[in-house]
Amino acid sequence: MPAAPGSALSVPEVVVAELVIPARPAFPPTVPAPASYTPAQYNPAPHTPEQYTPEPYTPDPPAPSRPEPATAPTPGPAIQPMFTRAPGLNWAGPGDHWSRAWALDALDGNAAPPAGPEPAPDPRAAAGQAPTPADIQLIRASLAVVEPVADRATAHFYALIFLHHPEVRALFPAAMDVQRDRLFRALLMAGRNADDLVGLTEYLTGLGRGHRKYGTLTGHYGPVGECLIAALERFCGNRWDSATELAWRRAYGLISKIMIEAAEGAAKTSPPWWQAEVVEHRQRTPDIAVVTVRPDQAYPYRAGQYTTLETPWWPRVWRHFSFATAPRPDGLLTFHVKAVQAGWVSNALVRRAAPGDVLRLGPPAGAMVVDHGSGTDLVCLGGGTGIAPISALVEEIAAYGPAGRSVEVFYGARRHGELYELETLRRLAGRNPWLSVRAVVSDERVATAEALPGDLPDLIGSYGPWAGRAAYLSGPAAMVRRACAALLRSGMADTDIHHDLAAG
Repeated sequence: MPAAPGSALSVPEVVVAELVIPARPAFPPTVPAPASYTPAQYNPAPHTPEQYTPEPYTPDPPAPSRPEPATAPTPGPAIQPMFTRAPGLNWAGPGDHWSRAWALDALDGNAAPPAGPEPAPDPRAAAGQAPTPADIQLIRASLAVVEPVADRATAHFYALIFLHHPEVRALFPAAMDVQRDRLFRALLMAGRNADDLVGLTEYLTGLGRGHRKYGTLTGHYGPVGECLIAALERFCGNRWDSATELAWRRAYGLISKIMIEAAEGAAKTSPPWWQAEVVEHRQRTPDIAVVTVRPDQAYPYRAGQYTTLETPWWPRVWRHFSFATAPRPDGLLTFHVKAVQAGWVSNALVRRAAPGDVLRLGPPAGAMVVDHGSGTDLVCLGGGTGIAPISALVEEIAAYGPAGRSVEVFYGARRHGELYELETLRRLAGRNPWLSVRAVVSDERVATAEALPGDLPDLIGSYGPWAGRAAYLSGPAAMVRRACAALLRSGMADTDIHHDLAAG
C-alpha cells in the first residue's frame, strides 16, 4: 500500500472495553430450556414515590417442582437465581439464556418458540456481485458525509487495521500522514467511480501492480475491506444502513478483484521491485540533482512515464519520480530530483546519495505517452523538474521520427538560474527543425532573448489557439491544473490533454 514521507501518524485514542462474565455451570438436564420470553415479563411497572410502601422481608419461596427425568443424572450443586422476587433483574438483553432459566414460573417450558422475523440478509453473502446504479448513488451519498471528516476517518481506518491486524504494520512507513491520505482517498475515489468500469480497471490495475512492492498479499485485501467498512459506518452516522453497507461491500469486492488479478498477472512477468545502483550524481543547482542509476535487470518503460523510488535511508517511504530520458541501449535510468521542504526522499537523493548507493524501484506507471503512429502536432509544458518527462518525450520523438508533426516546448521556472535543462533542449532544437523551445520565468526580470516573462499557465493561453493539437503537461499540481484550464479556453479538447499529477 502506497507510502510517502511525512510526520508520525496521530492515532485517535482507542478504548477497548472487555466485559468479563463469571462462568456458570451448564443447565442441569432436569431443567427444560424456556421457549420464549419478553422483557416486559421481567420488568414490573415502576412505582411512584406515592405508591411505594416498604414490605417486610419474607424468605424466598421454594423453587417450583419439576418432573424427574427417566434416568436421574448425578446430582450437582444447587443453582438458585440471584433475585427470585424480581426476575427482571436477571434479564440482560436478548439472548441471555441465564435470565430465561430463572423465569420458569412465568414461562411454559414446553411451548413452541414464536415465529420471529426473517433474519436480515448478510451483506457479505452478496458482496461478490457488481455494484448496481442504486449502489453507486448510496456510495456517493455516504461519501458526501465522510469526505468533510476524511482526516478523522482515515486515522480511525488505520487504527482499526493496526489494532486488529498488527502483523501488517511492518508494511507501512513509520510516518503515516501522507501514506494514510493516499490509500484511504484512493479507496474512496475507486468507490465513487465504480460505475466507470473501463477507467476504474485501468486505474486499479496500475495500483494493484504497484502494491506488490510493499509486500501486499492477496490475504491482506479482506482485512482492509472490513476496516474500511467499519470506518465508513462510524463516520457516516445516520446515512449508514444495511443497503449502504451492501453497496460498499459490492464496490470493494470489485476493487479488490481487479487489484488482485492485476498483481497476480504482473507476478508472472516482472519482479515486485528492482534494485538500482547509483552510477552518477550531478548537482545542477543547490536544490536540484540529476541522478542516474543502473537497475539489476531489464527495466521496460516508456518516455513520459514515472516510477516509485525508495532509498535505504527511509525504508518503506516511496516517492514518484519521472524518467528524464527515453529508454537507452545501456539500460541506465535518469531522474531529476528537487529537494523540497520536508521531502525525506528528495532531500536524501539530492544531498546524500552518491555512486555506489543502492535504491529500490517500483514498476513503471503513467499514461502520458506519445502515439508515434499519429502525426498530431504537440505542445508540451514543463515546470521546474517537470521538464524531465517532457525531455524524455522529445528525445523519444527524435528517435522515432517526428512523422510530420511539430513540437512546441514551454519550459517554466521562477528564476532563470533554475532552467538547468534549457541548453540541452535548445541544442536538440538546433538539430531538429520540427522542435521549438521557449523558456518562461515568473519571478525575475530577464532579457526577452533569454526567456519570456510571466506565469507559464497564463502565457500558454496567449499563444493559442491550440485546437487540433495534443498537450503534455508536467510540473507542480497547481501549475498543471491552471494550464489545463487555459488550454481548454483556447480551444483544445479535454481528451487531447495528457498529464500525470501523481508523478513528482
